[in-house]
Amino acid sequence: MTAATAVLALALLLGLQPVTTDVYLPALPALRADLGAGMSAVQLTLSALMVCFGLGQLLLGPLADRIGRRPVLLAGLVLYTLAAALAALSPTIEMVILCRAVQGLGLAAAVVCARAMLRDLYEPQQGAQIMAKALTGLGLIAMLSPTLGGLVAAQFGWRAAMGVIAVFSACALLFIALRVPETLKLRNPQATRLLPLLGAWRQIARHPTFVAYGLLTSLSYGALYSFLAGSSFIYIVLLGASRPHYGLLVGACSGIYVLGTLWCRSMLRRKTVPEAIARGAFFTLAGALAMAALALGGEASLISVTAAQALFIFGHGVLQPCSQAGVVGPFPRHAGAASALSGFAIAATAFGVGAWLGVALDGRIAPWAWTIAGFAALSALTAWTLVQRLGRPAAASAVSATT
Repeated sequence: MTAATAVLALALLLGLQPVTTDVYLPALPALRADLGAGMSAVQLTLSALMVCFGLGQLLLGPLADRIGRRPVLLAGLVLYTLAAALAALSPTIEMVILCRAVQGLGLAAAVVCARAMLRDLYEPQQGAQIMAKALTGLGLIAMLSPTLGGLVAAQFGWRAAMGVIAVFSACALLFIALRVPETLKLRNPQATRLLPLLGAWRQIARHPTFVAYGLLTSLSYGALYSFLAGSSFIYIVLLGASRPHYGLLVGACSGIYVLGTLWCRSMLRRKTVPEAIARGAFFTLAGALAMAALALGGEASLISVTAAQALFIFGHGVLQPCSQAGVVGPFPRHAGAASALSGFAIAATAFGVGAWLGVALDGRIAPWAWTIAGFAALSALTAWTLVQRLGRPAAASAVSATT
């Protein structure tokens, strides 16, 4: 498989995650009104997705180590596409929640196999460069997704927005089926046996490099998911944006993310992964401070909120490619299991955020802003401490030898 094919495959598979949320977000107020659902039930359509996304990775990651990436990918994408189509036809909020949960399983297959494929094909430093290119493509997808979702939801309703998600996943399925071969060279027949699997997870979870990069990935995604989970209600209900306008604003933030990934790629040509992360974290902290200031001042507007988001999202474009490559770097034989464990931590963080915002969103911007600020500040702290100490293989080996 050529590098260009690998980048496109990773972009499509990882891009399924923002498509799953960003196309759907502008339609949430319409879905709530159409189905007569409460705020907690609407948030559950996101939370159920994230729970199954996280738990599914724990199963599918080891399965991909045992039978290969390709069969897990194809089955997951078929399941996801069918669930998205059924969600578009759902008559009740309960049916939507169920379909979103099934989508979470399919999404788990796409994401866990994408990260494992990266480790199959590349060593960590080169893998971070390839991941940065792929996440540039993901950023372009994320930039278009809310804009398209806002336009479709405004013109045709929330069901049409869900239909767009089904079409995208069908296209990804077709590309994987036709262009992506199996990347796992040596299958692990013990990968799904319970005792060896628990032992592998224990080894992975205790590895210093995994701890550093896994925590950074989860915290950084927590900040982004906090933004995504509450943004449609903040922008549309509190700040008065139309659905198409909201989609354009969120799309603009995704454009900033693309710039972050491009800067990351540039830095990785001359700096190590931890050095790139240390620089990207400055923007993450700046975004956290800006959001905290908005929460304290009570003077939020469309422009000020979007500007604050742009700062930490630019940093997110640096932190994510490096940390996602870092979590699987030390584990060539257990890349699927390592990817699954990291993915589960990310999904658990997102589920916690969704549950919290379902209770905390009370018609004010402060709970939302403080949640984003907290995760972004912790991301910067982790980038400057744990990653610098444990994110270099030599340093991590030295720490492992003394613990």
